[in-house]
Amino acid sequence: MTDVLQGRSAIVTGAASGIGRAIAEAFVAAGAAVTVVDRDERVVAVRDEVGALRSEVLDATSEADVERAVSTVATADGGLDILVCAHGILTQSPASEMTAAQWRETLDVDLTSVFLLNRSALRPMLAQRRGRIINIASQLAIKGGASLAHYAAAKAGVIAMTKSIALEAAPHGVLVNAIAPGPIDTPMVAGIDDDWKRAKRAELPLGRFGTPAEVAPTAVLLASDPGGNLYVGQVLGPNSGDVMP
Repeated sequence: MTDVLQGRSAIVTGAASGIGRAIAEAFVAAGAAVTVVDRDERVVAVRDEVGALRSEVLDATSEADVERAVSTVATADGGLDILVCAHGILTQSPASEMTAAQWRETLDVDLTSVFLLNRSALRPMLAQRRGRIINIASQLAIKGGASLAHYAAAKAGVIAMTKSIALEAAPHGVLVNAIAPGPIDTPMVAGIDDDWKRAKRAELPLGRFGTPAEVAPTAVLLASDPGGNLYVGQVLGPNSGDVMP
């Protein structure tokens, strides 16, 4: 995959760790000029570690922060070719005990902020009549998850939003798709209780969780030309066999 993204400008959110970081590293290796974004200030160190062009520390739920960051990149790079939304939060609670505040926080971070980023990125992409948007969803959007109703609902919203924006954008040269990973060994998943993780591993035909490095090539495929040219509103599932659509 060397140089398949040569000369492309890319923003990758959630890049301080996990899947976002792995995608940013893979994009740099493929030749892209990458801006790594996260609310975690560790993203500044990640910029240097993976060889990204620049970093942005921001709150993706803030319209002003999102508009500023996307505009800065598009202006500096003469356009924006790729957006990957890989940020998110993951907490647990039975639905009967979940607070409205916990529900709203998850929807704000895992869905509304993805919309804000997609909306901002679409403006330069539609103007230049080219671009790729890749939203990271989850297999739980398809099958649900005990104690994860808020997370599954948010990720299902990401999939529905992705398909809807894909219909609008494809005629103008902008391809929008989603990746719905299964359980991946990331710092976010590390916070889930051990009983849940043990039960989930037992369900998987592959018998193990994936790694961020095993998800990143799917993002490179969707972002590349000609590899990603025919994907429109699709949901690709590197999920250890947890979901077989």
